[in-house]
Amino acid sequence: MKAVLFYKPGLIKYEETSLPSVKPGEVLIKIETALTCGTDVKTYKRGHPVLIKEVPSGFGHEFAGTVYETGENTEGFRPGDRVVAANSAPCGHCYYCGLGEYNFCENLDLLNGAFAEYIRIPKRIVRHNLLHIPEHLSFEEAAFTEPLANVVLGVEKSGIQPGQTVGIIGLGPIGLMFVRLAKLKGAHVIAAGRNPLKLKLAKEFGGADKVINLPEVPDPKKAFLELTPEGKGLDLVIEAVGLPELWERVIDLVRKGGTVNLFGGCKSGTSVTLDTRRIHYDGIKIISPFHHTPRHFRESLRLISAGLVDVRKLISHRMPVSSINEAIQLHNEGKAIKIALKP
Repeated sequence: MKAVLFYKPGLIKYEETSLPSVKPGEVLIKIETALTCGTDVKTYKRGHPVLIKEVPSGFGHEFAGTVYETGENTEGFRPGDRVVAANSAPCGHCYYCGLGEYNFCENLDLLNGAFAEYIRIPKRIVRHNLLHIPEHLSFEEAAFTEPLANVVLGVEKSGIQPGQTVGIIGLGPIGLMFVRLAKLKGAHVIAAGRNPLKLKLAKEFGGADKVINLPEVPDPKKAFLELTPEGKGLDLVIEAVGLPELWERVIDLVRKGGTVNLFGGCKSGTSVTLDTRRIHYDGIKIISPFHHTPRHFRESLRLISAGLVDVRKLISHRMPVSSINEAIQLHNEGKAIKIALKP
């Protein structure tokens, strides 16, 4: 089969590789649509400590497709079934699984290699995180289940209440989905970013109440505070970029007793300096949610299937998997939101 393989930062190749063979309990999926992701772009630039364990490695992890082959004793699936899989599954028996915190599973079974014609789904993911796609849903829409699942968990951990003022900084696909889910929770949402295309989508896709074009405001903090009740600050701010300097700044945007959600993952080895007086005496709550669980994965598919999150609006381009380098370049130039790749 043909697949995109990652060799080192800055070097990926679309080439012939072996068709995976399935073992008992596993499933081989013929990929119909795979989506580009901010994590893919970061991985392309600097590698990834979790997704890329050896090279060459498969690349890409958001996809939907059709069951092509099932291994012996695989239950619940047969060739021809339309399915979507998460990129991980918890083991169910480690310390964190015992606590019900499945996103921290010590044996998280991560899946990579969606930019290909076929992908093998490990037994554990088949058991916990391989779902049938409702008939009315397209493969493109279903492929959003994994990225949206991360946001579903992030919103749940944030505890958004109706009427709260929520600020979201960073309007990539994840930030835009945060805007949408915060609005579904009944929040007043202020979205901030730098890209005109993404600012437009914050309104048209997410339903943001206000948008802030950061390059056009001399004082971003002031711009945010002026849009909050009595200028006291946000109830919640979500950093969806993943830059240490932004992690340090967003704490100044929330009111006393407010919550800071540091959702964007920063580069390994980086650190931040925070104002301890502000955190302690102003009672600031800081959270940094990670990944998703089988429950959040199912809720994500439900939201998409019910039409509550119209993910089709986030697809800016469609192209063959062989054009992966062009797709990465479009992301680097800020010209793409999500690219649907077709084998």
